Amino acid sequence: MTRPDTSRPTLGHLVDGFRRMAPLSLFVIVFGLAFGVAALQQGLSAAETLLMSGLVFAGAAQFATLELWGDTIPLLPLVAITLAINARHLLMGAAFYPHLRDLSSGRRYASLLLLSDANWAMAMSGGTTAARLGILVGGGLALWSTWMIGTGLGVAFGSGISEPDRFGLDAIMGCFLLAMLVGDKRDLSVLLPWGAAALAALAAMAWLPPHAHVIVGALAGGVVGLLMPTARKEASP
Repeated sequence: MTRPDTSRPTLGHLVDGFRRMAPLSLFVIVFGLAFGVAALQQGLSAAETLLMSGLVFAGAAQFATLELWGDTIPLLPLVAITLAINARHLLMGAAFYPHLRDLSSGRRYASLLLLSDANWAMAMSGGTTAARLGILVGGGLALWSTWMIGTGLGVAFGSGISEPDRFGLDAIMGCFLLAMLVGDKRDLSVLLPWGAAALAALAAMAWLPPHAHVIVGALAGGVVGLLMPTARKEASP
């Protein structure tokens, strides 16, 4: 009698991952709506806005790149900011690799196309490899779908919103990042790298060229987090 393969997700695993992530995905609609409105205000067309959300699927990076959007786009700073903001995906992918090693290269990379903080964290919480992959891919589909719905709503109604700050849409990005910081953490040491990132970013805004504060803040927070004694202890065998 052969044992069931617990490393290959089935359609049922994907559906279960979609279902589990669906309630959490609802907040993404508001986030996507805010991006759609901001993109139109910055001069992007409806098609460009939807295409960016569909292909990039990186909310924080998309908001950051809007600050660089104009008649001429500085490509190098735009790429650098995107890489700095999404550099955490390198660590997330490395942490999830044990559950991907048995897949072919094509399926392995395809499974990571919709990687985000939420479905990665839920997938890492436990279960068989197949269940984790179901959450990663199925949950990613739920997040991507609601992100596109929100962006579409922002595009549809954004032209009628001349002052997004009246509805608090300009504060959504900050609230989202604050929620990431607070989360369910009880260890106050997490404030150290975040504080270093904030101070470095403020200093860069005052003394360095425009938009450099995003890169400087990300690098400062990452270096401080890497040098913290708790981080070194966890990394040691």
